[in-house]
Amino acid sequence: MTDTQNFQEKHVTGATIWLTGLPSAGKTTIAYELAGRLRAEGHRVEVLDGDEIREFLSAGLGFSREDRHTNVQRIGFVAELLASNGVKVLVPVIAPYEDSREAVRKRHAAEGTPYVEVHVATPVDVCSVRDVKGLYAKQAAGEISGLTGVDDPYDEPRNPDLRIESHTQTVQESAATLHELLTERGLA
Repeated sequence: MTDTQNFQEKHVTGATIWLTGLPSAGKTTIAYELAGRLRAEGHRVEVLDGDEIREFLSAGLGFSREDRHTNVQRIGFVAELLASNGVKVLVPVIAPYEDSREAVRKRHAAEGTPYVEVHVATPVDVCSVRDVKGLYAKQAAGEISGLTGVDDPYDEPRNPDLRIESHTQTVQESAATLHELLTERGLA
């Protein structure tokens, strides 16, 4: 293989890397850390941030089970589309229901697009202390309900490709662990 072919293959292979976990688990922080590392290596990278998607692509959807499923399917569709066109797509989205995540995985499999599921397995008590968006405080004060992992279910992935316990390592260590997995699979 020539250097040009190797360069093209390395930078054309797209993949969806889905980071699921509770609110304030560290999904987005890890995704952006990894994105910087991948970009530095010359990869095309997009981060599909769950908050931005809800504002621009899924505006009008609520937080019912059906709306959450629709949101995840929309994100999965966009992720697969980008990944099938050579982009490393990092998706830090709660995606609380196993059947919704499985539907996204199946879409990728049907299209032959690499898909990696990462469970950012941070305990709810750690997430509530981090409380990046103040959601846990609002829920405790009775201002909101339906908070994933507190008064709304979260189906922990049974067999994720990687489980990161972000509360036991730095963001850089978490991103490095995920980068190592992607390298092993020929995706980084």
